[in-house]
Amino acid sequence: MIVLANTLSAIAMVLGSLLNLYFWVVIIACVLTWVRPDPYNPIVRALRTMTEPVFYRVRKWLPFTYANGFDFSPVIVLLAIELINRIVVASLAQYAMTLS
Repeated sequence: MIVLANTLSAIAMVLGSLLNLYFWVVIIACVLTWVRPDPYNPIVRALRTMTEPVFYRVRKWLPFTYANGFDFSPVIVLLAIELINRIVVASLAQYAMTLS
């Protein structure tokens, strides 16, 4: 049981770290849209490659996220990341604690 508890704890930590990293990637991508950087910059292209497919799916599933020239899909993505972090990751970590 200790091995399972440690594995679940490690999965929860890695998943939480990845979600936290993606949270900041979305924040940086949003800030960059305000500044209008060079679209051929490799960093800007990498950020857009990481975030645009998720934003596209949110816009497709929830068409009300784009209204009056404002795109609220990053807000929906940030809320979803936080919900997953607080529900799934916390539950996984708590379950790992009960196993040990």
